[in-house]
Amino acid sequence: MSTKKIIIIGGGYAGCELAKELQTVANVTLIDNKDCFVHTPAAIRALVDSELLDQLIIPYNNFIPKGQIVKGWVEQITENGVVLSDGRALESDITIVATGSTYATPFKHNHEGLDTFRKNSEQTASDIRQAKVIAIVGAGPVGTELAGEIACIYPDKEIHLITDEESLFPMYIPKLAKKLYADFELLGVNVHTGKRVENLASLTEPYKGNITLPCGTTIAADLVFPVIGSRPQAKLLAAIEDVKFASDGRATQDGWMRPSKSSPNLFVIGDALSAGDAMTIVSVSRQVPWLAKALKAVLKGKTIESQQPYKPWPVAPILIPLGPKLGASLLPFGKEGMAMGHFITSNLKGKDLFISRYRKFFKQNLQ
Repeated sequence: MSTKKIIIIGGGYAGCELAKELQTVANVTLIDNKDCFVHTPAAIRALVDSELLDQLIIPYNNFIPKGQIVKGWVEQITENGVVLSDGRALESDITIVATGSTYATPFKHNHEGLDTFRKNSEQTASDIRQAKVIAIVGAGPVGTELAGEIACIYPDKEIHLITDEESLFPMYIPKLAKKLYADFELLGVNVHTGKRVENLASLTEPYKGNITLPCGTTIAADLVFPVIGSRPQAKLLAAIEDVKFASDGRATQDGWMRPSKSSPNLFVIGDALSAGDAMTIVSVSRQVPWLAKALKAVLKGKTIESQQPYKPWPVAPILIPLGPKLGASLLPFGKEGMAMGHFITSNLKGKDLFISRYRKFFKQNLQ
């Protein structure tokens, strides 16, 4: 094993996958402000099944036995490592920023901690049970899956899924949206496309209020979910003078996931990286193997530039379950991808939401 020190900032999907992959070839330190991994895709279903919370919050424990996990906040990235908020300075030869993104409550853990995450999830689950009319503003993966999960468990609720896009998932072939429309019709979900909602009372948490559509229709909602996308956590990178950002707030890079010319041993991966990928676990599944392979070559004395530059998914797959049995997916077959229906979507993701996979990854048995 190399004596080189690698610091990975962030214990999400990218950070944990990289730490596990690199622990055998370098002295790896993973830094995160919590002592558990939060499997966020299952957090959507947890809003209609609170028992899932105990399965999607997974202790880190000793999943990288040859590396170390440091609990804390990184305050600053330096030329030789990082400085934590408590003043500790940790040295590294290579630093990787995998700080991910934030999302509206209650879909992701944030700086307030795991207890608050759990409390928010349970409170929202209670609000959903009591609500008769639910409006979901934003029809990306989270909003779409949320509408499906609620409709499957509570078929008597009036659910509205609202998007300013002219169709569901217009970046993909129309057959994907067609399958989703059919499922929503079956579930009784009202889908409003091409409707931009202004003046939401909150962009960060659910609330009770009226939604007025551009056509003048007013939806008196007992619960409004603002589900308008992830926001990259790139504050650490913003403090580095020559790092630049794309319009969505993600750090641009040189082709080898390096955001700074002045810091050639600094890398960024996942939601904080602008590399042509969406902010999804699917993107991480492509980025991690590339960066792990490239860094292993660097540790053997090769230059990063001798490696092929990173290339994003030509057609990124996407899995959109609407509850355990319904939903649609797009798999990367052909130039535009191939839309798949219930059987594939349920078996790949819908039934289990990858919970068993990640509990196995972190060496935790299902209870």
